[in-house]
Amino acid sequence: MEFTQVVQNRYSCKKFDGRPVEKAQLEAILEAGRLAPTAKNLQEQRIYVIQSEAILEKLDQVTPCRYNASTVIVVAFDKNNVFTYPGGQRDSGVEDATIVATHMLLAAKNAGVDSCWVNYFNPEDMARLLNLPENEEVLMVLDLGYAAEGFKALPAHSQRKPLAETVTYLE
Repeated sequence: MEFTQVVQNRYSCKKFDGRPVEKAQLEAILEAGRLAPTAKNLQEQRIYVIQSEAILEKLDQVTPCRYNASTVIVVAFDKNNVFTYPGGQRDSGVEDATIVATHMLLAAKNAGVDSCWVNYFNPEDMARLLNLPENEEVLMVLDLGYAAEGFKALPAHSQRKPLAETVTYLE
C-alpha cells in the first residue's frame, strides 16, 4: 500500500472479529517497531505480545478496550535506559516508545491488520498484571486483528482541523 493510503485509511478499530493475526503479518508489524528511531539509538522499547486466551482475559480486567482483538501488543520502555534532555527535566522514554508504537500501528494497516491504540488503563496495574520489572513503564496497548463484519471507522475519525489551525510558520 502507498504510504499516503496507509495514513489516510488507518482508523481505530473498536470491534474485532476474533480471528488470529497471521504470523507473517505479526512479524512485519514487530519488525517495523524494531526499525523505529529512538534517541541516541538506545532502543529502550520493550514489546510484549499477548495471544494467550488466559492472559487476554486477565487483560480485560485492566481495560475494557480490547474489543475482542486476538492479539495485543503492550509497549513499554526501560526507564533506566533513556536519553535525558539538557536541563534534566525530560527524557526520551515516552517519545521513543510512542515512535515505536506508531511504526507498528502503521505497519499493521499496511499488512492488512486493523488496530486500536489503547491508553484507557492504569499503567501500574498493567505492569503488575504482566509481572514487568520495576524499571519498565507501560506506555500503551495496541489491539490487533480484523474488523468485525460491517464495522467501520467511527464518524469522528475523518474530522480534522485545517492546517491553518494547527500549523504556524515562524519567520
